[in-house]
Amino acid sequence: MKAVIFDLDDTLFDHTTSATTAIRTWVPTLGATFSDDLITRWFEIERVQYDRWLTGQTSHQGQRRGRLRDFLPMLSLPVPQADDELDELFTGYLDRYRASWSAFDDARPALEVARGNGWRIGVLTNGSTAQQNNKLAAIGLADLVDVVCTTETLGCSKPAPEAYLKTCEALGVEPADVLMVGDNLELDVLGARAAGLTAEHLDRAAGIALAQLVRSTE
Repeated sequence: MKAVIFDLDDTLFDHTTSATTAIRTWVPTLGATFSDDLITRWFEIERVQYDRWLTGQTSHQGQRRGRLRDFLPMLSLPVPQADDELDELFTGYLDRYRASWSAFDDARPALEVARGNGWRIGVLTNGSTAQQNNKLAAIGLADLVDVVCTTETLGCSKPAPEAYLKTCEALGVEPADVLMVGDNLELDVLGARAAGLTAEHLDRAAGIALAQLVRSTE
């Protein structure tokens, strides 16, 4: 191996915990009652609306507005008609989300193992360029990453083969010499393998540590 590509959200960066913390603290400020079911519903809505952005049906800001249009009725709250009102309302969630950004404990050790192997390190993420780079900086991992490729910079998203191939090109390595690691079986493993990369599934529920996956391919 000459390089490793990591997914970001829920691989290096703990998106689920950050979003859960944000929802838990944001909902009461809206005058609504928080419940654990709301977290489940938020993530369901997030996936649907985010996929609309990835497929070009809406803008990145548009998917945020779509989340509120779907979520606020669950709180028995009116949905603002004006986009600027929706944007201001979403800021309440976003501020709390950003305030709770954190890396998984095994993230930096995994990157340090890869760096110790002499590998180039990339991040491939179905996300917006500004926010994903801000995450890496905020959680203290940006200094270990050589290349960050996003949906916006590539013009395509995982699992399109071009996403992996363009990231390999940016790293200056051949796909056969690259390991892809991520938590999503379809996007980070099956898609990467179909493009000619080696890929390992990060299954945290099974007790697999990120550094363990990197060491296993040394």
